[in-house]
Amino acid sequence: MGAKLLNEKHSSRETFLDGIASVFSVLAVGLFALTFIFQNFMIPSSSMASTLLAGDHVVVEREALAPPSTWASFLPYREVRRGDVVVFYKPTEETNGEHIFLVKRVIGVPGDRLHLRNGTVYLNGVAQTEPQAAKPTFANYDPYINDFPAVAPSTEPGVTAVWSLMLPTYIEDGDVVVPPGKYFVMGDNRTKSMDSRYWGFVPRENIIGHPLFVYWSIVIPESGTEEVPLSQRAGASLHELIHFFDETRWTRTFHVIK
Repeated sequence: MGAKLLNEKHSSRETFLDGIASVFSVLAVGLFALTFIFQNFMIPSSSMASTLLAGDHVVVEREALAPPSTWASFLPYREVRRGDVVVFYKPTEETNGEHIFLVKRVIGVPGDRLHLRNGTVYLNGVAQTEPQAAKPTFANYDPYINDFPAVAPSTEPGVTAVWSLMLPTYIEDGDVVVPPGKYFVMGDNRTKSMDSRYWGFVPRENIIGHPLFVYWSIVIPESGTEEVPLSQRAGASLHELIHFFDETRWTRTFHVIK
């Protein structure tokens, strides 16, 4: 009888320890995923509308588009493709020693030739049908961004000095030629996006991932500037807490980003 009770106590102890071990295993896997694979951002501007709206909170997957590594060969790495929406470090610019995160759509990959006419992208000589891209109107027509690269960059406010000097070296027969290891990106809201037309190509190593879905979206006041870096905060502002119920865009919850 005593031996039976002892075995039952030993079994109960093993079950308890197994449970604790399972909990810690789940926490370890979750911590790994949150640290190395997924990251959340808040979209602060309309430069990617209507694909992404100001106030969208998105989950970004960091590994599929990351440069392959030997320690995690089991992860499904792939190359960046035209049409991908990507999160990246803004080239050659930091704030207080920290990278500036932006989100745009990949328009040109290495070797591509492209130009815009009347806001339409011509890729390798073929006009692109882009239903997600906002087209210019007479009221907001800007020859520099809508007929890129037909107008000298030195005439456009917001173009970086480095890109103004380098852009002519990448132009052949009226097309911008994307160099090896770099990508040409633009916002879907073409007339409200400061992108590769203003500061140049995105190096491959700057691309950190792509947004998967919107997990929460709320109406927020937009910044007056056209390019605002992504916010990495996980918490909500006082405005968002107060207006959680009446200004949350419920229909965008779990909206898949394409």
